[in-house]
Parts: sequence; structure tokens; C-alpha cells
Amino acid sequence: MKKTISILLIFLAFLIIYFLQVNIFTWFNIAGVMPNLFIILVLVIGLFAGKYVGVSIGVVAGLFLDIFIGKKIGVTAITLGIVGFVGAILDKNFSKDSRITLVLMVMFLTFIYELLNYSINAIIYTYSLELAEFFIKLVIETIFNILLTIILYPLIQKCGYILEENFKETKILTRYF
Repeated sequence: MKKTISILLIFLAFLIIYFLQVNIFTWFNIAGVMPNLFIILVLVIGLFAGKYVGVSIGVVAGLFLDIFIGKKIGVTAITLGIVGFVGAILDKNFSKDSRITLVLMVMFLTFIYELLNYSINAIIYTYSLELAEFFIKLVIETIFNILLTIILYPLIQKCGYILEENFKETKILTRYF
């Protein structure tokens, strides 16, 4: 029951972020670049809920984004699925209690997401690589995501620990008793 409610709340968060991305952040852009809250959402789900939930939510959210605003179906789904998977891997290697660690994770995964997205789209559409324009877009989006992560950190922590409580099992000393 708790997992079902958590998944419904994740879907509600997806809708709120979609509304923000499409309506609000189009006004607040620099050189046509907006923050990408979906990277932060899928990272938090991967960090706190685990590998399978992070990848599945990343792929489903990516498919929805591809259907509604994408050019090719599957590109965003693949890249957000990778973000969810890497988020689960980072959970095992780093502490998610530190604001600096979370900011560094968002920065790293924004780089990975945009690099993969740009590379896959360059292969599919066979357009010429314009690295200077891509690098400027990458830096601006990364700064946006970092600022939003710093601002939303208390909400991220609170929601993250609720997800962790609902999705991850505690296996303390179970094999000895």
C-alpha cells in the first residue's frame, strides 16, 4: 500500500515538474536553456528508492517526455534510465546526507545526461557537431540544476527518506538469526 501511494506521489511530482518545465521555466531561461528538473527527480528516485525503481521511473518518464515533446521516441527514455541506474550506484558509494555530495551528483549526471542525449541525437540525425554551442548549453543547464538542487535540498531530503523507507528493505543481521 505504501509503495502504491509513493508511486502515485512520484507521478504527481512528474506532473508538477512537467508543468514547471513547459510553462514556468520557459520564461526564465538564459540563451534558450532551461533547467532540467527531470534529471534531479530521477536521480533522487535512484538514490533513495533503488536501482530497479530508479531505472523504471527514468524510462517511463523519458517515454512520456519523448511522446509529448521529443523528436524521437526512446532517446530521453534511455538517458533518464541511465541517470536512475547511476543514481543507485552512487547511493552505494557516496553519502546522500551531504548537500555538497548531492550537488556534485546532480552536476555529474547533468553532464552525463546531456552528453548522451547530444551524442545519440547526433548519430540519429547525423548533424554536424557544434561543440562550443553544446558546451555553453551544458554549463548553463548545469548551473541551473545546481541552484535548484541547493534551493530544494530540504524537500529532496525529506521526500528521499520517505522513498527509502517505502522501497528499501532493511536487512540488519537477518542471516544470523
